[in-house]
Amino acid sequence: MLDPNLAAKIVFIAGLTNIFFLILIFFSCRCLSGKLIAPLMAKPWFRKFYQWHCWYWWGFFISVLIHSILALYVYGNPF
Repeated sequence: MLDPNLAAKIVFIAGLTNIFFLILIFFSCRCLSGKLIAPLMAKPWFRKFYQWHCWYWWGFFISVLIHSILALYVYGNPF
């Protein structure tokens, strides 16, 4: 099986990845930011950033899945 020390490190890295993807999702979502994002939609760099919004969700879901499974493996069920 997987070494528990390595799994704990992967859990930590996956947690940081969760935060990273959540920030990407927040800043690329027009629904959450509303008036803050409207002026940026005219800028070419933001349109390039925004076109990947759906892929940020995939990265976030995969990262959360890895984080959850390995956290249960390393730390067990707390209940």
